[in-house]
Amino acid sequence: MAPQHERVRVRGQVVGAVAVAVSAALASGLMAGTGVEVAGDDSRPPAPGPAASVTVPPVAVPPVEVPPVEVPSRPVPRGAFPPFGAFLASDARGVARMEQFSRWLGGAELRVGHTYLPGNHWSDIEGDVGFLEAWAQWRNKKDDRMLVLNVPLQERNEEGVSDEEVRQLLRRGAAGEFDHHFRALAERLVRLKVPDTILVLGWEMNGVTYTHRCGPDPEAWKKYWNRIVTTMRAVPGQKFRFDFTPSRGRDSVPWTQCYPGDDAVDIVGMDSYDQPAGMPFDEQVEEPYGLQEHVDFAKAHGKPISYPEWGLFRNGDNPEYMRRMLAWMDEHRPLYNTVTDYCPHGVWQCGDNPESSRVYRTTLFGRTSTTTPVPVPTPTLPPTPALPPTAPEPPKSCTPLGLGDRVEQWLGGKLCLRLDWWSRLG
Repeated sequence: MAPQHERVRVRGQVVGAVAVAVSAALASGLMAGTGVEVAGDDSRPPAPGPAASVTVPPVAVPPVEVPPVEVPSRPVPRGAFPPFGAFLASDARGVARMEQFSRWLGGAELRVGHTYLPGNHWSDIEGDVGFLEAWAQWRNKKDDRMLVLNVPLQERNEEGVSDEEVRQLLRRGAAGEFDHHFRALAERLVRLKVPDTILVLGWEMNGVTYTHRCGPDPEAWKKYWNRIVTTMRAVPGQKFRFDFTPSRGRDSVPWTQCYPGDDAVDIVGMDSYDQPAGMPFDEQVEEPYGLQEHVDFAKAHGKPISYPEWGLFRNGDNPEYMRRMLAWMDEHRPLYNTVTDYCPHGVWQCGDNPESSRVYRTTLFGRTSTTTPVPVPTPTLPPTPALPPTAPEPPKSCTPLGLGDRVEQWLGGKLCLRLDWWSRLG
């Protein structure tokens, strides 16, 4: 099975060796005074240096006028649809895109907002990021909305920390050394009036991507998880729910070895992408530690399921996967699901998957929490409007540096050298 960690991550975290090099250069002041600017993501503080600036442009997605879809009157039993949403960006741009995504889906009700805390520094994990306020405001506009927040368990979370160091960090966490960081996060969420946030702690812990992985010491990992949950539940006013979310399949270690116990888990989630190459959906269901085992495990432990991350991946534009995964979720009724909506996984902000996008849009078109599920025929939908660029173009006075798509996604914009930097030195 292709390792889960090969996916591209665009969440304000380090992406690849080149991004690390750029980040290090900014942090060390090598670009200070040279007129380097970054336009885009406000989910990270601006890099140091007198000439560096970070600008978040307004999201200018054109309005989408979508006609109603006629559906047959034969209901499918089991009541209203479970809540769903999408990951559209970690920062305030993700909040702004929720309404546009809903319009694209014919006014479908997006009850789930999903974002990620960066894992670069402990201050990130404490929630010291401005975009949490925008998500809290979105959540509190309607009582039935959910806010899902992925929380790293360690700083330097994507920096390739060795197994031996991870083992030591897990044991330090299990001993309580990092409790205060999670207490600070809990207190911040209560102050923002989102005490019922769903917290996806240490996601995909059964893989090898993250410093918060379980594999080097599962027993210490489970003790650490329990300390975090105990610490956050002790904060007055909290109503948190804790979501244990491995990646589908065995990955580096069986995810069942990392399960910290029923008392410290409220939801059993799973991140499930269409991978590896050539694997049909039935095998994704039946493989060891796959979709069926996930459902069975949660049922045996009396927990609801969730799918915080899912989408296309190794098999390209795959409408059969999209159809089957949506049907699987309609059948098994997760507490929530959020599709990952950027390339190569997505259906709205990614133009690489037109057939899968059509299936997703047709299936979810017009869904609300009060509608009764019905078999939806394939309607004639208006074309998907052109989306805005994911990153703004550099100012005319800047010469863009060719760092590649992944680095620019991580930076939240194009890195450019101002042609008039010398004039600022006076």
